[in-house]
Amino acid sequence: AMSPVFASIFFVELCAKLVFFRREVFVFEDQVEWFNVFDAFVVVLSVLDSTFLTALEHNPEFSVLRGFRVIRIIRVLRVARTLKVFASLRVLVAAVFASFFALFWSMVLLGIVIIMAALFMCQVLGEVILDESVDDEMRAWAYNYYGTSSRATWTLFELTFSGGWPNYARPLVEHVGWGHGVFFFVYISTVVFAMFRIITAMFLKDTLRAASMDIDTTIAENIFERRHYTRKLFDFFIAADSSGDGYLSVQELDAVLADEKVRAYLSTLELDATRIRDLSAFQDGAEEICIEDFVRGAMRLKGAARSQDVASLIRDLQSTAGKVDDVHRSIQRLEGFCNNTLVI
Repeated sequence: AMSPVFASIFFVELCAKLVFFRREVFVFEDQVEWFNVFDAFVVVLSVLDSTFLTALEHNPEFSVLRGFRVIRIIRVLRVARTLKVFASLRVLVAAVFASFFALFWSMVLLGIVIIMAALFMCQVLGEVILDESVDDEMRAWAYNYYGTSSRATWTLFELTFSGGWPNYARPLVEHVGWGHGVFFFVYISTVVFAMFRIITAMFLKDTLRAASMDIDTTIAENIFERRHYTRKLFDFFIAADSSGDGYLSVQELDAVLADEKVRAYLSTLELDATRIRDLSAFQDGAEEICIEDFVRGAMRLKGAARSQDVASLIRDLQSTAGKVDDVHRSIQRLEGFCNNTLVI
């Protein structure tokens, strides 16, 4: 019942994009936006399925249209639309694809280790299975789980991934010999414990790399952090502006900075309380500063000196040094002119 509603919403969205962006919806800077083409294809088919095909397929004269019911499979493709909306889902899908090769080689490595361990257990327990002095029930159990290379491989696979390895180890340790406990101790500690955690770390690295490479997510996080930080600066300015006139004076700033809790709060914002007075508006001799200038200046003072700030400072120093050299040369010329005048 809700399918026509969502189809209508998506169709209106597509029409709005075509009205405002026109050709750039599908071709931007001479490059085809295949995702937008795919998106439009899904929307159009959804509208056709929700309106015309549903209405006409019940008419005997248009019974041929019943064959087009397969188009309803396209509804599944709507899931791809959510990837643009839900950033976490998009990152998760990207991480799954990015970790495919890590998964493949991890399974290859684990497969080699499992096969080697299975062949070892198959050889060791072969004598136990043939030994008539061993209990028949134990011999049957050993054959069912370790009697052949394929059985042993499947058993090692189960105890490696299921987490129920004691069920496959304890009967051997208790009824056959404690020496098997040494094998399982080494296998569980090196494969199940160590190798699994190394593989997990590889998947985590691929996930973090996929998240860092997702430009939309990175931009959204930076915008959110910037807005959140700006909101904190606005709140600080409002709290420090005791007069409520929208301007922060030097006296008001000194009064609020005298509080130790305020200085500690500024440190959480990566602001040094002793540098707040270094805002450009105060350096220009102004006695008060508006909220926009305060936020802009505080964001420049945030954290350690950035490379662009250092570069700007170097340019200013070079300019100042050039002006000092010009003044020095002017003084030398003036000194020479005065000496010549006195000689005359």
